[in-house]
Amino acid sequence: MFSSSKNKSYRDSFSYRAGKATSTKKQRSFKEYAPARKIVTQQQQQHHQASPSHSSPSAKSPASSSPTSPNLNSAIITISVGPTHRLFAAHEDILSKSPYFAQALRAQFFEAGGKRIELAHEEPEVFSAVLEYLYKGDYSPKLYFDKKRASWALEEDNSAARKMESTVVCNLGGVGGNVWKDTVIYCSATHYALPDLQRLALKKQGLASGVHCSTILSSARYAYSHTPASDSKLRAHYLALIIRSRDTFKRSGTMQMEMEVGGSALWFDLFVAMVNHLDDIAGARPPR
Repeated sequence: MFSSSKNKSYRDSFSYRAGKATSTKKQRSFKEYAPARKIVTQQQQQHHQASPSHSSPSAKSPASSSPTSPNLNSAIITISVGPTHRLFAAHEDILSKSPYFAQALRAQFFEAGGKRIELAHEEPEVFSAVLEYLYKGDYSPKLYFDKKRASWALEEDNSAARKMESTVVCNLGGVGGNVWKDTVIYCSATHYALPDLQRLALKKQGLASGVHCSTILSSARYAYSHTPASDSKLRAHYLALIIRSRDTFKRSGTMQMEMEVGGSALWFDLFVAMVNHLDDIAGARPPR
């Protein structure tokens, strides 16, 4: 379902990029204004003044979108997800918000039976989050603005459930470990051409904590395998995370094993990012 990124020059990777018109309207005399026209104008002004104002919306996430009410006349589409063929149902107009699904549905336009989409390599848990986003503009746990702290937070943060790794990861077959759920959602959003969902997943991932080094590394490998080399968001997130926590990762046996095995562009990008980081530190020091 996802296409692996191709080898490119490191210069393509994000780690390297750090006359006025005059009025011709003639003046009119009082006689040119019809009385009926004048009365209608006054009524419109009174109606406009009596209309309520809606200019004070509540705080809203810049990444999430507004909930969408489906068209009741829209066809119901069946989606088969994963190796277990778990079935989902969704309105065609809602699914068509994704260019990927819109194209798949257009290809079935002349079919006599009900339309059906097969997503054999998708995770049901991940697709459920994607579908929830298409309908509601967000997925669980919801993102909200904490006015007391003046920062964004997740609904489950109040019960500290979000800080438990079991709530932020999913176990994918063939990956060799747990993967950050928001990372998988980000990659699916990339595949389905949903940039707003990409930004939302990345923002939520930045709010998680207490994730093990092994999970971070397996998630970074997954991100590199399921995003194009031109991706400048998720890949950069993992490089920055590893560099910030370098004291922890340099003592990690998993980190050593991953680097010895290799096989991912992650490690070269990490090397370039570390060199750039050292150059920045050296440049900030005053000359002797």
